[in-house]
Amino acid sequence: MATLTEAPPPLAPTAPQAEPPRRRGRWTPYWLLLPGMLWLLVFFALPMIYQASTSVQTGSLEEGYKVTWHVATYWDALAEYWPQFLRSVLYAAAATVLCLVLGYPLAYLIAFRAGRWRNLIMVLVIAPFFTSFLIRTLAWKTILSDGGPVVGALNTLHVLDVTSWLGWTAGDRVLATPLAVVCGLTYNFLPFMILPLYTSLERIDGRLHEAAGDLYARPVTTFRKVTFPLSMPGVVSGTLLTFIPASGDYVNAELLGSTDTRMIGNVIQTQFLRVLDYPTAAALSFILMAAILFMVTFYIRRSGTEDLV
Repeated sequence: MATLTEAPPPLAPTAPQAEPPRRRGRWTPYWLLLPGMLWLLVFFALPMIYQASTSVQTGSLEEGYKVTWHVATYWDALAEYWPQFLRSVLYAAAATVLCLVLGYPLAYLIAFRAGRWRNLIMVLVIAPFFTSFLIRTLAWKTILSDGGPVVGALNTLHVLDVTSWLGWTAGDRVLATPLAVVCGLTYNFLPFMILPLYTSLERIDGRLHEAAGDLYARPVTTFRKVTFPLSMPGVVSGTLLTFIPASGDYVNAELLGSTDTRMIGNVIQTQFLRVLDYPTAAALSFILMAAILFMVTFYIRRSGTEDLV
């Protein structure tokens, strides 16, 4: 009992712990980020601030513009040009769906079935980037010209009868119609869909497909339960990379469309360069940016994945 009640011997004083040496070069990542941050500040943030101030100005080019916080410019621009906004969203959505339908099988082929031809097919996918965006779009004026082989084939298959009933073409004519604009958007932005899809599909472990086969899953079930869910990051990235630039595009509508197929990008260009109504043009730009940001945020949340390629 005496042994149990004895106090334990005092502990020897411990030496004070030395402070860990400061890591050298802890500011190196920030110095590496500095050029990029300065680039974004000078060529993105400052122009955005300038355009924001322009959108609330009043005046004219002769008298000069002054910041009067005239926010009614936004409402007036939206009230006057909402058909072009709606048309831009519809055209961009149609082109995005077509790019996904055309691009997913090709990306699947490259990822799983191309074999030694993979590099060649990838070069063919990115080959349009070797030429100018303007030249590629002008080429479609020849492809879809009246009396050309494409229009003749569509007439033979009675496809133009259906598209005319839907309002996408005008009789036997394809140029200067919504179909021509959507075809141009689809062609120009198709690589932006294929590349993220291929990257996402290539990451899928082939053993998962073997495991699904061992569990007697049919190919359709394997694709629906394994392949497509795992490729969702590529689907989301590809649709965003296609829809966002397509909704603000004006080259395809200018060269392949008509006054009835003008998109909001054409309106902004006209207001900036021809009408010289800078406040309206700036307001339209911010409305378009806000609408795209809202739709993209909603789409990402509804897609069920935040892991983008």
